Parts: sequence; C-alpha cells; structure tokens
Amino acid sequence: MQWDDEYYMQQALNQAQMAFQNNEVPIGAIIVLENKIIAKAHNQVEQFHDPTAHAEIIAITSACNYLGAKYLPEAKLYVTIEPCLMCAGAIYWSKVQEVIYGGSDIKNGYSKHTGNTSPFHPKTRIKKGIMDEACIKLMQDFFRSKR
Repeated sequence: MQWDDEYYMQQALNQAQMAFQNNEVPIGAIIVLENKIIAKAHNQVEQFHDPTAHAEIIAITSACNYLGAKYLPEAKLYVTIEPCLMCAGAIYWSKVQEVIYGGSDIKNGYSKHTGNTSPFHPKTRIKKGIMDEACIKLMQDFFRSKR
C-alpha cells in the first residue's frame, strides 16, 4: 500500500512526541524506501550527551545499517522541522533522494546559513510545509514548558 506525505509526516511526529516525552527537543524523522519505513528516530542529544544525536543523523545511520549501504539515493527522509546545517551535511553525504519537512526553523535551519543555495546533493529534492502547523506547535509547546 502506498501512503501519502501526511501519513509519513505523522509517523515522524510520533517520533517527535517521544522526544518531547523524554525531555528532548521534539524533532522526529523517518526514512522511507519503496513505501516502507526503514528507519525511525528522534532527537537524543540529552540522553546521549551528544550534540550530534539529531533525529536525522540517527535515522540516516539506522537506514544505512539496515540496508548495509552508505548511500540512500532512493530513500525519502521525513523530518518534522527543517534540518540544521549539520544534518544538511549528513543528508548531502547520504545522497537521500528527497527531504520532506514540516516546519521551517528560522533560528537554526539550514536556510538561515545557506540563503538560496541548497546544501543538499544536487539530485536531492526538497518539499517543505507538510503538516507544518502541527510540527511547529509541538516545538512551541516544548519550549513554552521550559519557561
């Protein structure tokens, strides 16, 4: 069965909710290959005491391990919030086919640092704004709870 972008983004949001419950910045990511979710992840920076333990990087590592490959040229990455520059680099090197994200991150997203220049592999397609209100609301709720 083939699902749509909203279905997969909801799965990424479920991961983000897990991060929220674990007192992590609530960002979730999944990787889809041939309409099958092959990796799920959420931020685990606090748990691992590791600033690189972002959802996208954990998902990429998991997907590569699952496939026994270092590139993901036919995979789609769904992430709830615009990737940061570090994650954009990991996405570049993994050669993900498509990045689909929910909410923009004007403070820490890749576009703040790259302007109109894409930091992704030339063959990578970008789609943004999928379920952006729900993705942004979860982030706002998290940071509001910290004040």
